[in-house]
Amino acid sequence: MKVMIAGGGTGGHVFPGIAVAEELRRQNPDAVIVFVGSRRGLEAQAVPGAGFPIRFVTARGFPRRAWWRWPVALVSNAIGLVQSLWVVATERPDVVLGTGGYVSGPVALATWLLGRPLLLQEQNSIPGVANRWLARIADEVHLSFVEARSYFRRKDNLKVSGNPVRAHILSGDRGAALVEFGLVSGKPTIFVFGGSRGAHRINEAAIEAMRRLKGRVDVQFILQTGREDLEWAGGIVAAEQLPARVVPFLQRIHMAYAAADLVVSRSGAMTLAEIAVVGTPAILIPYPHAADDHQVVNASNLVDRGAASMILDRELSGERLAKEIAHLLSDRQTLSRMSANARTFARPDAAARIARSLARWAAGRKAARGAAEDADAAGRSGGGR
Repeated sequence: MKVMIAGGGTGGHVFPGIAVAEELRRQNPDAVIVFVGSRRGLEAQAVPGAGFPIRFVTARGFPRRAWWRWPVALVSNAIGLVQSLWVVATERPDVVLGTGGYVSGPVALATWLLGRPLLLQEQNSIPGVANRWLARIADEVHLSFVEARSYFRRKDNLKVSGNPVRAHILSGDRGAALVEFGLVSGKPTIFVFGGSRGAHRINEAAIEAMRRLKGRVDVQFILQTGREDLEWAGGIVAAEQLPARVVPFLQRIHMAYAAADLVVSRSGAMTLAEIAVVGTPAILIPYPHAADDHQVVNASNLVDRGAASMILDRELSGERLAKEIAHLLSDRQTLSRMSANARTFARPDAAARIARSLARWAAGRKAARGAAEDADAAGRSGGGR
């Protein structure tokens, strides 16, 4: 069985694919798995780091606020489609899974044109335009949120499977995590991050919140800044002796979750799936420029279940964040209830569900190919008599 997984750009599109690949390999040790991505995306490092091969194609998005860049994107994606046709034709996968991101589109279209089974995985509660269109030609579309069903014209191929989370997310040990980050045992820990690339607005608010909480609330922080803000944020934390460990990016994010009593983050679908699985209360700050404001809708799913609170980006300040942190840390009963509520939202078997579907489609294709070969052989035999 050979499976191709296409998608990338940000962690929200890369890590679901890796989660499915790891589960597929666990279920089928002999499975051959190859990824397709962009050299510019996170997948260029993350996929080989997870032990899987990757091939690259060209792809660009169509920025909504910069329509004058569309001709370049159109040419780039046309090249990407030709490259994708070559990759799919030469790799000959039994089934292809698209996990979103710019590169997923050309590969999915090439898969359909070459007549191979195509499955999609949609992370968000409001699907992107590309997946809404590609869903018309896909054999199956795996949704993370039941609310997403209403956005698809075709319904017969939709399945609500949840957002795949890597199994190691649950493997962190709190004591070991505190030692790894150089933090103090017995002190509340806040894990702040703005996604795989960081978020300057959140970094600014977090540093100001640290200043306001210092000396008032006994708390410590893990701050994932992204590479662009590392020097700036690290310099402030060191100069002002703020209680934080500053890192650019976490390969071992499960250890940060293990250390955390509270998470402060954007509300991308991947982040919410991880928060739910580990059961960590959260303060969510939706990215304000997400398509169709889907991060607000994503966050509302946890807020409505009593698993998180939400601060809109336009309302974010160090003062507001400090107040919210202090309020939640002062009420351990509320934190415990939020943790329990988060776990009710989790779908820890999402990767296993999608892996089983991929194996089923791959087996069906192999069976159909075997039947066709038998028919050809019978025809040649009959023609020779």
